[in-house]
Amino acid sequence: MPESAVLTLRLDPKLKKQLDRLSKSMSRSRSFVAAEAIRGFVALNEWQIEEIKKGIEEADRGEFATEAEVEQSLKRWTRRRAR
Repeated sequence: MPESAVLTLRLDPKLKKQLDRLSKSMSRSRSFVAAEAIRGFVALNEWQIEEIKKGIEEADRGEFATEAEVEQSLKRWTRRRAR
């Protein structure tokens, strides 16, 4: 079994009940479901932060779309949605 660390946190009663219902319906422990939720939250936020950093670096190098390119993309998307 992999090593794990203990984390104590406070939840509002409604969220705890939701967590209990979910863990019961999944036949998993409350700790497992909470850890999976935290894992997903952390992964998503790490990804977003990295993408933002990349975007800032590209902008600092002057690598961003011109106004004409943005307008062209917008027109393409608008036509696709109209279909």
